[in-house]
Amino acid sequence: MIWAILIAAMFALIYLPSWWAQKVLQEYSAPRIDIRQNGSEFAVSLLRHANIEGVEVKPGAPSQDHYDPIARKISLSPAIHQGRTLTAVVAAAHEVGHAIQHAQGYWLIETRTKLVVFAQKFEKVGSVILIAAPFIGLITRNPKVSVVMVTFMLGTVLATTLVHLITLPMELDASFKRAMPYLEQVEYLHEKDLVGARKILKACALTYLAASLRSLLHVGRWLQILRR
Repeated sequence: MIWAILIAAMFALIYLPSWWAQKVLQEYSAPRIDIRQNGSEFAVSLLRHANIEGVEVKPGAPSQDHYDPIARKISLSPAIHQGRTLTAVVAAAHEVGHAIQHAQGYWLIETRTKLVVFAQKFEKVGSVILIAAPFIGLITRNPKVSVVMVTFMLGTVLATTLVHLITLPMELDASFKRAMPYLEQVEYLHEKDLVGARKILKACALTYLAASLRSLLHVGRWLQILRR
């Protein structure tokens, strides 16, 4: 019974934040005639207001809004790029928050960028090992091959988990220490919209919390496999 409660609680912590975030984003996704700029236009205006040059704002894939510190490019999904909604301008402001972090030399965004590159290379090597290990095991008939394979896969999961754990405080900083002050300063939004803006930013932060918890579950699963 206790294990069932713990499992149910864990699933709630992982999946409810994502569900609630989507609900909040949808709540503020209605087009507004009083919002004078779409997401991309607002991002450009905010970059100018923050005195940041050389950052490009481009349309991106659906549901994939992000800032690329290497290319110095903000990619906004179609709904955010073209949307004249509260969700669009707040999401765009959040990505500008990452550009502000980068311009100000915020250590977490630089650390995460390096870690992502490392994790991607590590994952590629892990994929090769995963494919080759069974054949090596058949040839050598050495049981340690499977242990090496599982250990390496655990390392891959750990690297990804570390990326997620670093991402969470970085996203919170971009939202509430970088983007939100500018949203208040530029006086673009009505006072009542600032409440909704904070709600949107909190909802988005919870999705990163859920991603971190999912990664920790993967680590636990691979640790159990390694113990066997």
